Amino acid sequence: MTLTFRPVTRADFALLRRWLEQPHVARWWNHATTSEALDRDFGGTADGTEPGEDLLALDDGEPVGLVQRSRLVDFADYRDEFAALTDVPDGAVTIDYLVGDPGRVGRGLGTAMIRAVVADTWRAYPRAPAVLVAVVAANARSWRALERAGFRRVAEGPMNPDNPVDDPLHYVYRLDRPDTGTVTGSG
Repeated sequence: MTLTFRPVTRADFALLRRWLEQPHVARWWNHATTSEALDRDFGGTADGTEPGEDLLALDDGEPVGLVQRSRLVDFADYRDEFAALTDVPDGAVTIDYLVGDPGRVGRGLGTAMIRAVVADTWRAYPRAPAVLVAVVAANARSWRALERAGFRRVAEGPMNPDNPVDDPLHYVYRLDRPDTGTVTGSG
């Protein structure tokens, strides 16, 4: 499996609609899928007018999932939710993700997507010291994928769930930038 990423464009909205309507996605993402809702939720990033990124995950060129990535500083309310539970280092990035095709769920694709986007994050955000991810506690499949990708649970507590049927209890995961052994600064 060779995973790459490219920005979501408006031409991808029909694909996003299909994915968001899949029961395994709809349960946790809880997004409306009307044209207006897709424009509201993905239009700004597709047009480059909002911070953050919506990225299609591609397996050998075939779209298989979605990753949202942003700097926490760009979303103060969300950053504050994290900060109420754990340390949020300056420059921290957060991600969210979904596997679109139900036939590919439970086969390691989510973990592979997380690993690949984190590796890409270290390149794309050279000053990011860590990636933080909040997962509703009931979504065991998601937090287990994070653990398999090397994240460690650093906190738990209430955050606003995407789906109002969920309890506010979230687990917060963190992965720090690996030490490359490079010495910086003057010596």
